[in-house]
Amino acid sequence: MLVLTRKVGESIKVNDDVKITAIEVKGKNIRLGIEAPKTTKIYREEVFLKIKEENKTAASTPAGSDPGKITNFVKDNLILFVPQYKMVLSDPEKD
Repeated sequence: MLVLTRKVGESIKVNDDVKITAIEVKGKNIRLGIEAPKTTKIYREEVFLKIKEENKTAASTPAGSDPGKITNFVKDNLILFVPQYKMVLSDPEKD
């Protein structure tokens, strides 16, 4: 781990497009300002870890479930709710 000391108002550059600035020091808290492209995802570590865990849980398939059976069930049961329409095509040359 790289450890740097910065005074309020001083910055650290990460690559060419990220700038981290020490904004304020209050007791044990340090406020940081981060300038980065909008496409750069920036999270507090505890939030990042929670997102990562939730994504892992969502991606895992519960034991004993069969995605194929679920797909077939949905396909078979949703068709019951689709109204039936009779399509009439006309031939412009005969009209």
